[in-house]
Amino acid sequence: MSADGMGLCISSKMQLVRELVAKVAGTNTTVLLRGESGVGKEIVARAIHKLSPRAARQFLKVNCAALPGELLESELFGHEKGAFTGAYRQKPGKFEATDGGTLLLDEIGEMPLRLQAKLLHVLQDGEFSRVGGEKVIGTDVRLVASTNRDLEAAMRVHQFREDLYYRLNVIEIRIPPLRERREEIPVLVEHFRRKFNAQYVRNIEIPPDTVRLFMEYHWPGNIRELENAVKRVVVLGTARTVHQEVLTSLNHGANGGTSVTVAAPAPISAEAVLSLKDIARQAARDAERVAIKEVLDRVHWNRAKAARLLQISYKALLYKIVQCGLATPEEREAKQAKPAKEPEAIAS
Repeated sequence: MSADGMGLCISSKMQLVRELVAKVAGTNTTVLLRGESGVGKEIVARAIHKLSPRAARQFLKVNCAALPGELLESELFGHEKGAFTGAYRQKPGKFEATDGGTLLLDEIGEMPLRLQAKLLHVLQDGEFSRVGGEKVIGTDVRLVASTNRDLEAAMRVHQFREDLYYRLNVIEIRIPPLRERREEIPVLVEHFRRKFNAQYVRNIEIPPDTVRLFMEYHWPGNIRELENAVKRVVVLGTARTVHQEVLTSLNHGANGGTSVTVAAPAPISAEAVLSLKDIARQAARDAERVAIKEVLDRVHWNRAKAARLLQISYKALLYKIVQCGLATPEEREAKQAKPAKEPEAIAS
C-alpha cells in the first residue's frame, strides 16, 4: 500500500496512530516506528513524509538488515573512487540523495555497532564523510527509523547503543498488529482485491465466507501476509486453496486464542507445523509460476513488457523464468517435435 493506505486504517487504535502522525509530521523530529513485521511501518513513515513540509522532496528507504556492514555503510554515506575493491567510481549515498527529504532506516536494530556510531554522529552534527573520503558533507535529512526488535533488550546485551536509542526515540509510534484491528480486514481485502485484479487483468471476487474466515485468523505476518493471501486468490482465480489453508490453521489452534466457529483445536506437532508451512510455500511458488506464465503468454513472451506488468526488474524476471522452469512456446514445440532417442544396442 502507498501512504494513502493510512486511509484504510479505520480502527480506533489506528486512529490514535493517525492523530500522532498528524502532530509530528510538521516538525523535524526523529521518529521511531515500532511493531511486528508486516504491520505497515513503511506506510506510516510515508504518511509522515507526505504530511510534512518535505513532501515535495525525496523519500527513500534503506533496509539495514538486507546488506552486510560494509555495503550498508556505502549505501548510506556513499563512497569515493577506489575506497574498496569494486569501487570504480564515486557514489553518493542515501543521505546525500535524500537531502531536504525523509530517510527511512528500516530494521534499525540490525545495524552493526560501528555504523551506529557513525549514524549517531550524523544525527548530532548533521554531517558525514563518504567511505574512503575526508571531505565533510552537510546533510538536512528528516530521519524515521523502524524496528520489530526489542531495542531495550538489545541494549542490555550491548548490541544497540544506548545513546543512539535515545537520539532516535524522540517520538515513538507503536503500530498494533492486524489481529488487534480486525475491523480493517474487509477494507484491506477489498483494497488488495482491486489492486491485483487491475495488475493481472482479472475480475476475481472473494466470497463473503472467506472474508469472515479472514476476520477470525490470527495473521502472524500481519498486513503483508493478508496481501499475499489476496494476491494468491486473484492469481489462482479461486479462494478455495487459501480458504482451506486458513481453515486448517484455525482448526489446529493457530489463532492465538481467538474463539472461532470451527472444529475444536487439536494438538499439533512441530513436524505438522513445518509441513503446513511447506505447503503454503509451495502453493505460493505455484501461484507465482502461474502468474508469470500467464503474463508472458499474454504479451507473447516480450520479457521487457512482462517485467513492467509484473512490476519487477527485467533481471528478476529472467531469474524467475529459470527458477520456475518456464519455456517459450518455441522451446516447448521443439521439445515435443524432437524424436525420442533410440535405445543403444545391447552388447552381445
